Amino acid sequence: MPRSTVSRLLVPALVIGLTATGLVLGTRWAAAELAPARCTFSAADREVRLTPEQAANAATIAAVAVQRGLPPRAATIALATAIQESKLRNLRYGDADSQGLFQQRPSQGWGTVEQVTDPVYASNAFYDELVEVRGWDEGVVTEVAQEVQRSAFPDAYADHEGEGRVLASVLTGQEGTGTALDCRLGGRAGAGSATEVADKAAAQLGLAGRTEGRTVLLEAGDPARAWAAATWAVSHAQAEEVVRVQVQGRAWDRSSGTWSDADDDGATSGSSTTVVVEVG
Repeated sequence: MPRSTVSRLLVPALVIGLTATGLVLGTRWAAAELAPARCTFSAADREVRLTPEQAANAATIAAVAVQRGLPPRAATIALATAIQESKLRNLRYGDADSQGLFQQRPSQGWGTVEQVTDPVYASNAFYDELVEVRGWDEGVVTEVAQEVQRSAFPDAYADHEGEGRVLASVLTGQEGTGTALDCRLGGRAGAGSATEVADKAAAQLGLAGRTEGRTVLLEAGDPARAWAAATWAVSHAQAEEVVRVQVQGRAWDRSSGTWSDADDDGATSGSSTTVVVEVG
């Protein structure tokens, strides 16, 4: 076969090969970019998968418990309740006048519509009632939740106790450096506000944040609280345009959605209980 003929045959083959490779890579990129955003919480050989909206609401519920100094069990009960009542969505509707994460009813004295649809207020209102239940810290979760909620379906909370335990374990910092929380958000972050993240951390976690440009430093004071703050930041990453969270030698990166050993390039991150949050 003449050399020119071979060349004519090889060039199209090469182009087809490159095109096929490009299509494969492009397909993988598109799949990653277009896949539904998900946050996966893992503990005790169980997984709970939530949308970023649900994850942020779960983190807020747990953060309020941490701020109040309540044990993880309180967060477990609250999270199991909110999963049953709203699937961790801040609903603006419900049975009769029920609204919000816990489907609290203004007509029953839970607060105004504006208040019960504020996740921080609603969480505090739930915990206010919870701690008044005798033996709440030792009783059966579904029974304690029913004492607070007075639901028409008192046994339904038991269906979500396992999920509540997983979420509470991760979001109150009980897993420490073994924390398994992947948030794969897809796409690039927009422009976030370090000041808004600091304000939100103060309101929900009770931590005063120091801002440095597009970075927020949260001094938690102890390891569990540090991991509670770190998982809170990751869970709120989509809403607050967070791109990186670092604590105790570990870092979550938005581009991968996973945790890895932190590559500290000399930036001062403070003490071992300092949480570094970077926004886009």
